[in-house]
Amino acid sequence: MTEQSGGPALGPTLTEWLSARQETERHLTAGGTPPLDAEWVQKLADLLATERSWQEQYTDLIALGSSGGRFPSSNR
Repeated sequence: MTEQSGGPALGPTLTEWLSARQETERHLTAGGTPPLDAEWVQKLADLLATERSWQEQYTDLIALGSSGGRFPSSNR
């Protein structure tokens, strides 16, 4: 499916995924050594969950064009 046919678009999803990755990186590298308190850990966990969610959405969109709408299982 393409944007022209009214289907999902990969571009915005990829952009959001990359944005989530950059925000996670900024959080990890902000100010040298991070304060390892509960608030910092929760923020990192939230950022990683957001990044993972966008990655899964992007992967699902790409899989739409593959045989059966799914990728083969990973070897990892």
